[in-house]
Amino acid sequence: MAPALPVAALSFAPDLLLKAQGIRAAIFDVDGVLTDGRIYLSERGEEFKAFSTLDGHGLKLLAQGGIVVIVITGRDSPAVRRRMADLGIVHAVYGAHDKLAAAAGVMSTLQVGWDALAVMGDDWPDLPLMMRAAFSCAPANAHAEAKAVAHHVTAAAGGHGAARECCDLLLTAAGRYTTLLHGHLVTLDESP
Repeated sequence: MAPALPVAALSFAPDLLLKAQGIRAAIFDVDGVLTDGRIYLSERGEEFKAFSTLDGHGLKLLAQGGIVVIVITGRDSPAVRRRMADLGIVHAVYGAHDKLAAAAGVMSTLQVGWDALAVMGDDWPDLPLMMRAAFSCAPANAHAEAKAVAHHVTAAAGGHGAARECCDLLLTAAGRYTTLLHGHLVTLDESP
């Protein structure tokens, strides 16, 4: 006999979950959100970044839960493109100097309005998106202005699970978190 499925350990305030309902797509910045914001350069000018596997799995879960993942970043590098490809993220804009214009293009393609969009950003270039989105998050180590406009500031810092916390919140608000959790607890070799 299989053990009983556990109740989800995570919980969020009811008013926060209510604010995050109806989200169909979520935009994430890279530097300072999916990374800790530091940029490592080799002597040859190669750029290195560290990404959290917690965040990566959260982005995959978000997509599995029916919420489209979008990445809009002001920088472009082979490391970021590789990570997005590894995660299967197809809606990405690199080197975006005007994130609002970049978002408008992707939103038009996906036919998603601001009322169904979440944004996670950490600094001034993200503010136009965060202020228009139905729901916005900022990492614990974000700039004060980003935290001031965010509906939720994560306990985790950028590059250290902050995006995962945002993903978990959005999945909980959509009523899909527990189903995805239970799906991870079932193995293919389990007897009926």
